[in-house]
Amino acid sequence: MAKIYSKKSLVTKTMKPSKEIVSFLLSYSKALSILKIEDNSFEIIAN
Repeated sequence: MAKIYSKKSLVTKTMKPSKEIVSFLLSYSKALSILKIEDNSFEIIAN
């Protein structure tokens, strides 16, 4: 009567993102630059 839930995997093993998501993340990472001045760091997104 009791079910053991810990044996089942709750996360799917094959997680495939869409092409749009991959394209967005790649373009975002290309546009992002981090400028470090002394103890401060500034994130700049160039469009």
